[in-house]
Amino acid sequence: MKKDDPRGIPRIVVIGGGTGLSVMLRGLKEKPVDITAIVTVADDGGSSGILRSEMHMPPPGDIRNVLTALADVEPLLSQILEYRFQTGTGLAGHSLGNLILAALTDITGDFVTGVQEMNRVFAVRGRVLPASREAISLRAVMEDGTTIEGESKIPKALGKIKRLYIEPKDVAPLEEALQAIREADAILCGPGSLYTSVLPNLLVPQIVEEILRSDAVRMFICNVMTQPGETDGYSVSDHLDAIHDHVGHHLFDYVIVNNGEIPPQVQAKYAEQGAKAVHLDLEEVAKKGYRVIADRLVLFRTYLRHDAEKLSDHIYQLVESWMLRKR
Repeated sequence: MKKDDPRGIPRIVVIGGGTGLSVMLRGLKEKPVDITAIVTVADDGGSSGILRSEMHMPPPGDIRNVLTALADVEPLLSQILEYRFQTGTGLAGHSLGNLILAALTDITGDFVTGVQEMNRVFAVRGRVLPASREAISLRAVMEDGTTIEGESKIPKALGKIKRLYIEPKDVAPLEEALQAIREADAILCGPGSLYTSVLPNLLVPQIVEEILRSDAVRMFICNVMTQPGETDGYSVSDHLDAIHDHVGHHLFDYVIVNNGEIPPQVQAKYAEQGAKAVHLDLEEVAKKGYRVIADRLVLFRTYLRHDAEKLSDHIYQLVESWMLRKR
């Protein structure tokens, strides 16, 4: 923790977006930590895409997911924020949380201010910040030389991604996000879609530079399953190589991975969608200089998810031990 931190608790910055990140945050918010989530603004599909296009605002979907995960509200209110209209001309497909963020953006005249107001109204434990004040677009160059434009279209191409770019390339990072990284005791990336949730944040100018300058412990939380159209056949080291290839640096001290067995019937269910368990090539990861924390970190109910409580225990223990070594 920083010497001038009056709260006396570790400051953790989490970078990413999507469902995986939200699941982890539901567990992490129960720890005595101060959380800042820096969230991607690259979504261009569904409700977020419509609001992005019609209201000329950054897409709210990933922000809404993270706000809901960190909100200190009754379960019913969380369900209301996540509620997606099924009928109604122009209304079907929109989530109520997205519409609230759009309304706050309109009322305050600024997306970042609107997000800050939603942080306050819904008693968010910590802060949720967009990576930038403006929306970014994704462009993927595939192994076969074709180019796919748009976050929602990239996984649907079902090809192997060679390189990801953001537009505009010189998008300005949110200063509050950079400041949070400077003050962090721990920086986490993932879990989440590698090319459409994690990397877009790291490609925003100055984000990686601030991470590299930080003396915080830096962790990568690897996905449990591969994602069709993004990480088909990827091992843990493949995830790390993709990040290194894009940012040009060895970014993490620790990698947290699942080594628990996934039941055959669950594997079969995911295989129908083209997904399989991410292979833990432990020796290769260690050879690259990463320290590995491996444990059974999965739960299966309707979907396969990280065990948020167990994952948060590992994160908190790592942060505590790192800070003790620094004293």
